[in-house]
Amino acid sequence: MSDCIFCKIANGEVPTDFLFEDGNVVAFRDLNPQAPTHVLIVPKAHYANIADGVPAEVLKSMADAVEAVAEAEGVRDSGFRCIMNTGAAAGQTVMHLHMHVLGGAPLGEGLLPKEA
Repeated sequence: MSDCIFCKIANGEVPTDFLFEDGNVVAFRDLNPQAPTHVLIVPKAHYANIADGVPAEVLKSMADAVEAVAEAEGVRDSGFRCIMNTGAAAGQTVMHLHMHVLGGAPLGEGLLPKEA
């Protein structure tokens, strides 16, 4: 999608430092973090949400990114949240599949994100 900000970020049109990248997904820090660790995992291909026929290999890449990000950010052992909002009624405002990885503070202390 030519006007999708996450497509532009994932495909390098908008410069961003990636914490993880493979052939299917990228991970980068949220510009408006809701926790000490707030990273977005975004497929390079455009899918509106998790119910948009996402191939298994893309979901596997997202899971691999979660593991890598949690380890790199030091929250793997202490705990973290993964959140995917699906549709406007659930708070999704960027209609490109993405997962929030949040950690670095106890649940309820900065771990309830506003949708990006």
